[in-house]
Amino acid sequence: MNNRIFAKAVQVISADGQNLGVMPTPQALAMAADAGMDLVEINAAGPTPIVKIMDYGKFKYEQKKRANEARKNQKTVELKEVWVKPFIEENDLNIKMKKVMEFLGDGNKVKIAVMTKGSKKVLARGKDAVPELFARILEMIGDRGNLESKSKPDERTKSIIVAPAKQ
Repeated sequence: MNNRIFAKAVQVISADGQNLGVMPTPQALAMAADAGMDLVEINAAGPTPIVKIMDYGKFKYEQKKRANEARKNQKTVELKEVWVKPFIEENDLNIKMKKVMEFLGDGNKVKIAVMTKGSKKVLARGKDAVPELFARILEMIGDRGNLESKSKPDERTKSIIVAPAKQ
């Protein structure tokens, strides 16, 4: 910007976007000063750097304003977590599923985790308890969500991640 441009000649673009051609840097600086604006380097690559005559303070202000507006309009997706037991009762599962549906309705991803603690209990009552539970949960979710990922079979805590369905 301004006196920090060290190239001997620059390609100048006026404030209204018109190409003024290649000229010595001091001459371009004098043109910017006469217009009461700054000389800003747009592209330093190439044989001659490209500079533009503009009000740099106003440019930075508008850029910041656009970034704030974009940030305001974007939706952040959070990962919510719901824990269940391998042998959960039907009513308890229904209550957990209401919460899952609420999270999916808000546009958040949901991690449904099952802690397989006390492996003797799980093995005694059935090896397929957790996969059957996940199948029931996915059936209850239906078309409101999509299965995004599953945990590895050898992990102690089994989990699935469900993302909201595209609408």
